[in-house]
Amino acid sequence: VCVCVRSDSPRTEFLLTNYTQPKELLFAIKELAYLGGDSNIGKAIMHTAETFFIQENGGRRGHPRVMMVLIDGWPSDDLEQAAKFARDSGVNVFLVSVAKPAPEELAMVPDKDFVKKAVCKDNGFFSYSIPSWFSTTKHVKPLTQRLCSLDGLLCSKTCYNSVNIGFLIDGSSSVGEGNFQLVLDFLAGIAGSFDISDVGAHIGAVQFTYDQRLEFGLSDHSNKEDATNALKRIPYMSGGTATGAAIKVTCWKKKKLSRNFLIVVTDGQSYDDVRSPALIAHKQEITIYSVGVAWAPMDDLRAMSSEPKDSHTFFTREFNGLADFIPPLVQGICRDFAEKN
Repeated sequence: VCVCVRSDSPRTEFLLTNYTQPKELLFAIKELAYLGGDSNIGKAIMHTAETFFIQENGGRRGHPRVMMVLIDGWPSDDLEQAAKFARDSGVNVFLVSVAKPAPEELAMVPDKDFVKKAVCKDNGFFSYSIPSWFSTTKHVKPLTQRLCSLDGLLCSKTCYNSVNIGFLIDGSSSVGEGNFQLVLDFLAGIAGSFDISDVGAHIGAVQFTYDQRLEFGLSDHSNKEDATNALKRIPYMSGGTATGAAIKVTCWKKKKLSRNFLIVVTDGQSYDDVRSPALIAHKQEITIYSVGVAWAPMDDLRAMSSEPKDSHTFFTREFNGLADFIPPLVQGICRDFAEKN
């Protein structure tokens, strides 16, 4: 348990690591000092999401992140961006309103939808109302049951800690050693955006020419540093280009559907058909992003990519332009994940 008291600015009272015994924890809570001031809930949510759940402060991998926000009245600041950051970070935000605004006070509330914007999901489960401070005790049990309902904690899994990403890397002769390293740096940048661990996101890589070589599988690396270093150390093959045959080797039947992504990077036309293998991958619910460089034909790129084609197809004339695609690719993966989960 950790506690942040919010006012004009949030203040950390104690972290997850400070107390391990219930008696000490209860005493610390009872000793909290009243701050007064404004109800800057947005600042408090952002501070808590950024600070409390990192490993150095006691955050544990594989355990749900839960934040209960206790508020009387309404927030003084905007909380939408802070709440989005919390959701994207895998934090289940509950908002408990005590003595919510009376009808005659609603005109004073700047954002009447603040509860919907603050919580993990606007489904009624993450918002809880207590009529007055004098009746809080009888709400402890039902509120605790919600906070501890693992099946209901829908924000625990995010794109950053749940996806399986396969990199299909063109190692043909036309790429060249120097450009191949730019491709690896590009893919390492994508991988570095995700929380790679044994219980988090997984990445794997296959290099292809006429043949395919598994560089490492989805379960071979259980942390971000090892995974990105492995990507950067992939040796260049050189050879022809058979992209369709390479797509056929990407099949994760045992992995959860709607969380599998394939990023294909190629600089030229494939000698074999890409449409049929890509269609099979789509039917297996593998979402494909195609990234073309130099002479890669747009028809092939669009044939491989998932729908909508425009947002799943990328092209640049120069290899040093690949880095610009990292943010939109990561955002696209998270958008696809959110739509399917």
